[in-house]
Amino acid sequence: MTARTQLSRRDLLSLAAKGAASVLVSQSVLVSCAASAKAGADSASAGNTGAAPPAGASPTCVLTASLTEGPFFVDEKLNRSDIRTDPASGAVSSGIPLALTFNVSRVANNACTPLTGAYLDVWHCDADGVYSDVSGSSRKFLRGYQVTDANGVAAFTTIYPGWYGGRAVHIHFKLRLYAGSQRTYEFTSQFFFDDKFTDSVYAKSPYSSRGSRNVHTANDGIYNSLSSNDKQGLTLQPSKTSDGYAGSINLGVAFA
Repeated sequence: MTARTQLSRRDLLSLAAKGAASVLVSQSVLVSCAASAKAGADSASAGNTGAAPPAGASPTCVLTASLTEGPFFVDEKLNRSDIRTDPASGAVSSGIPLALTFNVSRVANNACTPLTGAYLDVWHCDADGVYSDVSGSSRKFLRGYQVTDANGVAAFTTIYPGWYGGRAVHIHFKLRLYAGSQRTYEFTSQFFFDDKFTDSVYAKSPYSSRGSRNVHTANDGIYNSLSSNDKQGLTLQPSKTSDGYAGSINLGVAFA
């Protein structure tokens, strides 16, 4: 994974002025954080950031923005790690495998500790740019959730997403906490991919048959609503595996 950009005290104070949700995400390994963050109210609007950690906090605890849920979230309640299949037919979505790992931590008492029992949903389009269970479809491919384990980990097997008109390549995720049946916390965002990396993936089947996408990450309106630091935190850097790619996101949240 790429190294994090170090933030100056002025940068942190500037980010804090944007204030709202207290959510931290990084693409590098999340280490112990000296952060006394306050709980905030998340927003589904693009570019809404949270309160920054104090200047003495570890630079690997990187502030990010929540991003819009979009029109295609369906609360399927599909508890599964392999989200490639349609549960009714068993049909597997075609595409290059992508292994995703979310390392979820709670920031409290001047430390980052694994957040267990959090519900993490992931959803995205298939290689043809199609979302399941919308526009009259009853199929449920490329959707599912996992509950974070004792180490705060939720892992998924999916495919590298395709593209559709008007948006860059991206994957949505939503984190929720419950007390019984009552939802007590929710955070929604999405992450993106480097354009050159996507070009190399899309040169292969089944993506290559679709032609060139019409919006790249660099030109995506939602992506460009982010600060440069938030862009870095929400751009996945996959590595090659024997059969596809793998990537991880370290997500830290602070709440009352």
